[in-house]
Amino acid sequence: MTAARTLLVTGAARRLGTAVLRDLAARDGANRILAVDLVDPPSELRVDGVEHVHVDLRAPAIATLIAKARPETVLHLDVLAAPGLAGGRTAMKERNVIGTMQLLAACQRAPSVRRLVVTSSAAVYGCAPRDPAHFSEDTQPHRPPRAGFGKDCVEVEEYVRGFARRRPDVSVTVLRFAELLGPGVTGPMADYLALPVLPAVAGFDPRLQFLHIDDAVRALRVAADGSHPGVYNVAGAGSLTLSQLARRLGRPTVPVPRFAAPWLGRGLRSLGVADLTAEQFELLTFGRVLDLARMAEHLRFRPARSSAEAAADHARAAEISPLIDPDRVRSAERGLRELLDRYAATAREAGGGHGPGAAR
Repeated sequence: MTAARTLLVTGAARRLGTAVLRDLAARDGANRILAVDLVDPPSELRVDGVEHVHVDLRAPAIATLIAKARPETVLHLDVLAAPGLAGGRTAMKERNVIGTMQLLAACQRAPSVRRLVVTSSAAVYGCAPRDPAHFSEDTQPHRPPRAGFGKDCVEVEEYVRGFARRRPDVSVTVLRFAELLGPGVTGPMADYLALPVLPAVAGFDPRLQFLHIDDAVRALRVAADGSHPGVYNVAGAGSLTLSQLARRLGRPTVPVPRFAAPWLGRGLRSLGVADLTAEQFELLTFGRVLDLARMAEHLRFRPARSSAEAAADHARAAEISPLIDPDRVRSAERGLRELLDRYAATAREAGGGHGPGAAR
């Protein structure tokens, strides 16, 4: 019989944290599970069998909690992607970076901690015109993120690496998630897909990759249950170009000059329509696709849903109904192809009539 253990989960009041807590409670009923967050979760998000603790990771109270609770496994999910969720960019950076520093300092002093799992993001790779077709975990970005969520994740990972050097006895796993989608998921990409018309940077059709929230929970389960030290890209198989995604959602796109995209993002944020930052528009310009070989071979994990399936399930759950009937779009595309084929055939015949043999 496996001995009971104590697990501590940060970022527990948000959608991913709640899903992880439900998964842990369903599987590990004999264990003690501590759910930590700056805010109390709504009553409908509380999970039976879980101890909810109101703690700000930036405050010394987290060290006191860890010293008393003596957790064996710590899952750090409290890294925010959208300024609006934190109350502004400054507060977001403090929660992401300072909060992580305080948590790691507390874990470093706690001999009970044997496993640390941290959620990061593919945003650490940045976005640039000369990016590779696929980012492996060891790929150095051509243009590292200089601000925003991506920069926060870079700093978080730097502190995690320092912790791993100081506590080599702890199994440290970092999961770099692709854009998260699925039922109940909020954030910049979810905001973008909910727009009635999708702004697309003129002249670009980026490749995008997604991860279903259920697969994110499964990946965290694998990392928490075993010893898988290292950094892992985690995403659904395959990718979609922005134009393919728009067609599948039945959403029209409107071209936006690249220089105007950050202004549009600021305008949408000020109106409370969508929390789109400049780095989000960089993703919508150049795209980003991850190499998943290490995830499959060493983490031994494969998402159940592809990127396309994650986007489709998100659209169903969020009730993103097509403004343009996809069947009509496909019919129009077929009609255009047939017209172009007829035009090409006519052009070939005309060219043949004026070929070298026509004069004889």
